[in-house]
Amino acid sequence: MNWHTLDVTISGAVATVTLNRPRVHNAFNETAIKELEHSFRMFGDRGEVRAIVLTGSGTTFCAGADLGWMKRMAEIPYEENFADAYRLATMLRTIYHCPKPVIARVQGDAYGGGLGLIAAADIAIASSTACFAFSEVKLGLMPAVISPFVIQAVGSRVTRRYFLTGERFTAPEAYRIGLVHEVVTPDVLDAKLSSIVGQITQNGPQALIQSKRLIQDIDLLSEKLSVDTAERIARLRGSEEAREGVQAFLEKRRPSWAKPEQNDNNK
Repeated sequence: MNWHTLDVTISGAVATVTLNRPRVHNAFNETAIKELEHSFRMFGDRGEVRAIVLTGSGTTFCAGADLGWMKRMAEIPYEENFADAYRLATMLRTIYHCPKPVIARVQGDAYGGGLGLIAAADIAIASSTACFAFSEVKLGLMPAVISPFVIQAVGSRVTRRYFLTGERFTAPEAYRIGLVHEVVTPDVLDAKLSSIVGQITQNGPQALIQSKRLIQDIDLLSEKLSVDTAERIARLRGSEEAREGVQAFLEKRRPSWAKPEQNDNNK
């Protein structure tokens, strides 16, 4: 098929899905969500594919949701918002449930929904220069749809801090909390990726599929959660707070609820 938001290649037993919207920091919109879901279903069904690499073009892995798309979502009815959020949940579940091992190659920064992609992958390796943030609350939103995958990856206690502060954190911190498995300098990122992929492709294809299924069956990341999280974000997207947050971001100003920064000398 003709890909509009992805660069999709296959080399031997390894497929690579590259987010290819560098001008908007690989943020995803409705087209990207549809193409990501399709690509992982396609490669999951192809017998010759033994592993799938998910990465980004340019300097950013994924900035999460396209803010122009989010602005449009704030203006549509709840029912359409729910359907849209549920498509995002379905895409993440497709990556998570893909029968082939999925390795996230995080070559740059990741924000918001981009961290959901990382958490849905089986293995994640990151450049030491990458930064991360669950930035939704700064826009008057919440990381609802990605939350089951993130909480599973790092635990609820860690999630509370980073969901509520929206603060940026480094690649070593992402490693410490369990969001990524390896942190390496940019010059050896691809060597580390090749090493991991090489180990995976030495293993029995059916053993890999059944091992993934075993973990997923025990984790019980259910369909009910996808419906619930889609409902939650659909309600919040149409709120005045979310409209103000997205608009403030696009206008490069503080949202109305944000207090001015205070100088330490005034304490």
